[in-house]
Amino acid sequence: MTPSIPPISPVPRMVGILGGMGPAAGADFVRLFVEACTRRMAALGIPVRDQAYPEHWLAQVPIPDRTAALGDRTSGAHQPAEPMAQATGRLVALGVQAVAIACNTAHAWHGELQQRFPQLQVLHGMREVAAGLAAAQVPRVALLATQGSYDSGLYQAELQRHGVACVLPQPGEREQLMQGIYDGVKAGDYALARHRFAAVAQALRERDGVSTLIMGCTEIPLALDEAAAGARLVNPSQVLAEALARCAYAGIRPRTPARAGADAIA
Repeated sequence: MTPSIPPISPVPRMVGILGGMGPAAGADFVRLFVEACTRRMAALGIPVRDQAYPEHWLAQVPIPDRTAALGDRTSGAHQPAEPMAQATGRLVALGVQAVAIACNTAHAWHGELQQRFPQLQVLHGMREVAAGLAAAQVPRVALLATQGSYDSGLYQAELQRHGVACVLPQPGEREQLMQGIYDGVKAGDYALARHRFAAVAQALRERDGVSTLIMGCTEIPLALDEAAAGARLVNPSQVLAEALARCAYAGIRPRTPARAGADAIA
């Protein structure tokens, strides 16, 4: 006779993911979130099984280009704020209590989303990354990102607030990053993306002596690894996925070692 497994109590919170920026990055974020939930369950002493994962919804919707919108602030269909809000509204209607934005540049509209949905916890990826680097006592990093992210200054502001110095690529290197993102990952040419991303990483490492790089665009981790970069890589999507998993299991108290052991044996 197979012993019954006690139910999880309380139930994890329902959470959402705002994706579609681009679709491959949104799908990869779900993978990172599921992996983060697995680690969270292990830390809480919860038996890892299908029923213990939180209900989570991915809103994978077409949203206008964020960098282009930041370059042209006039109102119109090219602005992503309203499509982002509509997608978030659907998540709220489903009952999600916290949402992660699976796009770095889209955080330029984080404040608008949070203000529009005050009942919802909208996580801020840049704050999570900066806080984590400060806690790990990392003094200096370089930022690989879109031109829109550089122009918005979101990462720079949060890193400065947490006492972490930030090195930015030179203009020509930023163009290489944009080529890798748009002509590379978004177009399905991962070989081109790997070449462009690795070249910029190498330049930052050799010229500026930076040993930690933030992959500040969700497309970059899809085509760059530490072997190619020659440096420690920080994946904000993974950091944000961990934060969303903490939100999902917030309020669930760790089981005692004895109970956790008994569950493992069962």
